[in-house]
Amino acid sequence: MAASSPPPPAAASTSTPRLATVRLHDLAPYDGAATPAYARAVHALSASLTRHGAALLELPSAHAAILRCALQSARAFFRANNQPLYLYRAGSRTSDDGGDLSPACMDDAFTCFGEAARAALSAIARHLRLRTNVFDHLLDDTPLPVNEVSSSELLVAYSHQHLHSGHASSGCLGSSVPQVDRGFLMLVASDHPGIQVCDPDGQWYLADGVSGPGDLLLLTGRALSHVTAGLRPTSRYRITNESRASLTFRLMPRANAILDCSPISAAGHCVPQMYQPISASEFMDDLCAEELAVSNHSEAPSESQSSFVSEPSLRSVLSDPLSGAFLEDAMVLLCGHSFGGLMLKKVVEMARCTICNGEVDPATLFPNLALRAVATVVKMEDDRRLFHNAALRKRRKEVTERMDVLKSTGGSKGNGELVLDGENSTSPRGVQYPFVVGERVLIMGNRRTPDKFVGKEAVITSQCLNGWYLVKAVDSGESIRLQYRSLKKVSEVQLQSEMRLQPLTFLHNKYPSGS
Repeated sequence: MAASSPPPPAAASTSTPRLATVRLHDLAPYDGAATPAYARAVHALSASLTRHGAALLELPSAHAAILRCALQSARAFFRANNQPLYLYRAGSRTSDDGGDLSPACMDDAFTCFGEAARAALSAIARHLRLRTNVFDHLLDDTPLPVNEVSSSELLVAYSHQHLHSGHASSGCLGSSVPQVDRGFLMLVASDHPGIQVCDPDGQWYLADGVSGPGDLLLLTGRALSHVTAGLRPTSRYRITNESRASLTFRLMPRANAILDCSPISAAGHCVPQMYQPISASEFMDDLCAEELAVSNHSEAPSESQSSFVSEPSLRSVLSDPLSGAFLEDAMVLLCGHSFGGLMLKKVVEMARCTICNGEVDPATLFPNLALRAVATVVKMEDDRRLFHNAALRKRRKEVTERMDVLKSTGGSKGNGELVLDGENSTSPRGVQYPFVVGERVLIMGNRRTPDKFVGKEAVITSQCLNGWYLVKAVDSGESIRLQYRSLKKVSEVQLQSEMRLQPLTFLHNKYPSGS
């Protein structure tokens, strides 16, 4: 009997939606009054992102020729260098340093992608009743100053497996993992289809299956979702065909930019409390920390990553896209779609469903009790997470102020290390560091500590900020990052155990009669 194979992953929807194809020429910003073609292009782009989570941008013929040249040079470059990936950032000037340090046409391709991404970002801002240049201060200056490297990046990938098989296999989903982009927008150009996108209904479909040679697939990222207070949700995608040449451009914020929702609030939109101002570097670090926490907490990293990237989609389904409020007043239509808040009022006024364009009769609306209950639970969870993030930022502020005081008062050792708590009685009180590097501790753990580490003996390997330590388990050699509250000195644990098990013997031995 043949061995049973694992069940195949969920296949994409057989009915591929018709994504809106918007000409980049119609979206290009210009002086003067908006033309009807511009208004139609902005509406089509935003409607496609709302209904399908993606859209297509049709490039001018000159830009399309540049991208075709870049794809061809990528194939030639990777055949000669035998490597699958290359990351390009404008300003690094690697393409001018020597012959085969980078594929050809990267400068021109980066410029084409940048123009398209900025035009799409301006169109999204216009649809939200914002100024088209409202997000420009978050991006790199154009052109870049001298000796400055761009925050945005162009990832060039190529696999020549289809040269041996004769065609691209677009149905293999065994290694596909749901992903989200961290930046504002992601643009993809490729010579073969191979990207699936998840729509708001949770259905996966092949997004670039009908795209032309001069089309770019447009997806939205988490930074854009944050600065728009969730009005433009994050696109979820997965790579289903790696046997192709592709150019992936990510429009990223500057590291020192502040991501806030003040323009959204000024435009009259409701901003939930969870969208607080935060620096771009801290925002990216928090995303990395969340992913690391999820991977450390679960022994199945692929499932953890899948649940992690699906979280923004869950919020978007349970939130009103206009006001950002949770759907605690959700009503369901005859077509099966549910709305609440300001979007419900808009649907009733239009007498049309904004998702399927079906007719709406106000008399047929009835409460969606299940959706209301889920929205209430998720809202409570977001409030709890908001409180946790506020406490975390407070602790970061305290340790930063403490470090500044120590530096200003000269509280450092001869080797340049800052004096820790307990080494200087005059140091200001703040985050505690009760352990030193090399000390043996016992992992007591908390509810977020993986069970395999709890009760294990470990050694302090390095000290981190906010009272955190990096420790290595003695038995397995695995490392984990824990706070000082989750650790106990081995001597203290043995002392407590002896006092608990043999209190009289312990006291007699420690304090003999006559002493």
